[in-house]
Amino acid sequence: MADRVGIVAIAKTKYEEAKPRVELAELALEAVERVVEQSGLAFKDDGTGIDASVTCSQDHWDGRTISGESVVNVAGGHMRPDCKVADDGALAAYYAMMQILSGKFDVVLVVAHTKESQTEGRLIENVGFDAIYYAPLGIDFLSAAAMQANRYMHRYAIKPEQCARIAVKNRRNAKNNPLSQQAGDLRVEDVLASEVLAYPIRLLDAKPVSDGACAMILATEGKARRFTDRPVWIRGVGSCYDTHHLGDRDLADCSSLTLAAQRAYAMAGIVDPLKEIGVAEISEYYSYQELLWMEGLGFCGKGEAGRLVEGGSTEMNGRLPVNASGGLLAGVPVNVAGLDRIAEAALQLRGEAGAHQVPGAKVALAHGTGGACGQLHCVLILERE
Repeated sequence: MADRVGIVAIAKTKYEEAKPRVELAELALEAVERVVEQSGLAFKDDGTGIDASVTCSQDHWDGRTISGESVVNVAGGHMRPDCKVADDGALAAYYAMMQILSGKFDVVLVVAHTKESQTEGRLIENVGFDAIYYAPLGIDFLSAAAMQANRYMHRYAIKPEQCARIAVKNRRNAKNNPLSQQAGDLRVEDVLASEVLAYPIRLLDAKPVSDGACAMILATEGKARRFTDRPVWIRGVGSCYDTHHLGDRDLADCSSLTLAAQRAYAMAGIVDPLKEIGVAEISEYYSYQELLWMEGLGFCGKGEAGRLVEGGSTEMNGRLPVNASGGLLAGVPVNVAGLDRIAEAALQLRGEAGAHQVPGAKVALAHGTGGACGQLHCVLILERE
């Protein structure tokens, strides 16, 4: 059994609004080829290369059943061990880590891909709700998020301007990330003046439609040290699902995230996350979620995230930079989102984040989420030596 798991190599495509000239398998192949080239590893069964693959995709988004089948060859799964995770990419990395810790494999490749542009997201999201009571209402993740935003903002007196600050910060950060999709200098006034999608969520409060892929290679400690001189260690993990029915939970809280974070912190020995974590990459599909998720992660008390942001604590030069990469608001595909958060956090620790590098970061948090209003949360704590 492995003592700990290290991230050996990271690669991803540029994220774009649409990639019409690229098939799904070609999209995944672009990231896989880059990560294999970076690591110098090959798909081998003799213990000297990549032992297995984990792909992350969803049938509805890919428009076919057994969606992993279309990318299994390019992910090295032909006549070899391969598994598919049909959820957020953070869970795919979590699963690969468990395969290694179990002693089953030493080196596992993980790849997530999605082309949101090829379908209608709201129809896909509608399928995720109860087929008898909720789906006939036409509800999707956006309208559900609007209910959550209203509940959260009303209960804790969160101001629209505080949410808008998240959109301004993240798209400004994205200017320094060449793989981001949307970047630029916005004002709070610009966000508040943008089109209302589902009140109080406006166009600039929401993640844009995006196409792209992300891949990474995980390995046992012994092999990780052999393959790279800059391994990033997975120090703690935690995941948790909340109830399926929105009416069965208080949408102003995120209990499943709190539990997932507590498990990850306990495993990593983190006592004060705001002080001990140097950089955080959070999956914020909507601007208000970055505030709510920060509270669930224990960076501040309930209802206090707005003031934390106003004080500049989550800026690039703040005490805990959040989404230095630009986050999801800058454009990252669903399913790929959580794996990309891990990739960005790892790049920070390796000192390879380029113009959006946070100086001196030694411990990073990566977060993935899935389902309506954050039904699922997965938290990983990463560190470098």
